[in-house]
Amino acid sequence: MLRLVVGRGIGLAVAAVLLASITFACSRLIHVNQTTVALSFLLAILAVSAVWGMIVSVIMSVSAMLLFNFFFLPPVGTFTIVDPQNWVALFAFLFTSIMGSQLSARIRKEADAANGRRREVERLYIFSQKLLGEGNVIQLMNAIPNFLVECFAAGAAELFLPQKGKFYRSGYGASQLDEEQMKNAFVRDDIICDSQKVLYFLPVRLGVRPIGSLGLSGARLSRQTLDAISSLVAIAIERARAVEQIGETEAERQGERLKSALLDSIAHDFRTPLTSMKAAVTDLLSSAPKGSSRQLELLTIINEECDRLNHLVEEAAEMARLEAGEIHLERAPVEAATLIENALQHLRSTLGDRPVSVQLSPQAPPVLADAERAGDILVQLIDNADLYSPKEQPITISVEPNADFVLFSVADRGPGIDPFEQGLIFDKFYRGRDQRYQVRGTGMGLPIAKAIVAAHGGTISVTSQLGHGSVFSFTLPVAPVRVES
Repeated sequence: MLRLVVGRGIGLAVAAVLLASITFACSRLIHVNQTTVALSFLLAILAVSAVWGMIVSVIMSVSAMLLFNFFFLPPVGTFTIVDPQNWVALFAFLFTSIMGSQLSARIRKEADAANGRRREVERLYIFSQKLLGEGNVIQLMNAIPNFLVECFAAGAAELFLPQKGKFYRSGYGASQLDEEQMKNAFVRDDIICDSQKVLYFLPVRLGVRPIGSLGLSGARLSRQTLDAISSLVAIAIERARAVEQIGETEAERQGERLKSALLDSIAHDFRTPLTSMKAAVTDLLSSAPKGSSRQLELLTIINEECDRLNHLVEEAAEMARLEAGEIHLERAPVEAATLIENALQHLRSTLGDRPVSVQLSPQAPPVLADAERAGDILVQLIDNADLYSPKEQPITISVEPNADFVLFSVADRGPGIDPFEQGLIFDKFYRGRDQRYQVRGTGMGLPIAKAIVAAHGGTISVTSQLGHGSVFSFTLPVAPVRVES
């Protein structure tokens, strides 16, 4: 306010000097006609209005009219006007000077606004360049307030992210930015302005969804610039997150590739010594003396552990081949009942006397699948149900049509699976926290089943409730109907 008063005071002083100079020069030093005097006054008024605005120019216009009347319109030396034409000339001069000064002030105002917009665009460009230079999300969060203070000459800046519940601050007045106002800007999804204190609180939007809010103080900015800042910050945050996600995905992909290579290497390197060990222990068992029960017991343990290691190697090799896409499926129409019967026959000794219920829908059509591989899926799921549920509890196998697929389900009455673990059990080597030390297994059975199902174009899922059991379900495509000619 003081700056505005001082500026107008200087403008009035300059106007007075110009008017006095023109009046003295045209009345004392050189003799010119009334038109030249009026144009001189008018040019001076336009020049002053272009610099000091409308109020100063209006005061100058009225003063110039009075001077023009007193010194240049007859009778000279009085404010009396005899000729009516001079009245017309006087008011025409006043009107022209006021209108000219108004137009000049408007042009000046628009020029100042254009320059202001240009400066804001330049600052936005510099701000965007700085944002693009940050790739790490955490570093970007801390840098955004610093960039705002630096690029827009703000006194303080603050960023609020509700997902993390954190505030990131910069500037000498950061403590003065109200955190409640920051939260309100996010909740209301609208800009909150305090013109007197030069405070802005604005939401950070990604599209139409607010993801945070910004606080700025000490920098007068237009609504368009505030919206642009909000969009740039949101885009920068999302870009940094996307870059990190790409890096994590690539690291995960490389990790999976390394796991597959390791599995393949282990499978090949272990197979030869295991074969030799198995052959040796089998020969020892067949030739062991009848009376040495202790020796027979030890050899039997070695034989069983060899079988276990061999099964592990086979699973590792199978997983590596599936992930490398080296397994060719021999697809042909096969009845669901045939798949179930073969799987139960394979697990006959394992299941023993456990009750198994098969519920086969009469409407279930044949599936288009590799009978051996599809049977492996059922074997794995039924074996899991047998391992993780009490021996007296039944296992239920059901089959029903599901659009262009046939849905197979294997249900048990075991302890169930924690909701958190349900999304992890199909990952390689993962085993339940409560069962990993109590039940044998390698953590590769379900991933192998998932890979075989995916190779057939189906899906596999689990539904479970703690204390009530689990239901594993997978789909296989329906075999096309042959039309006999």
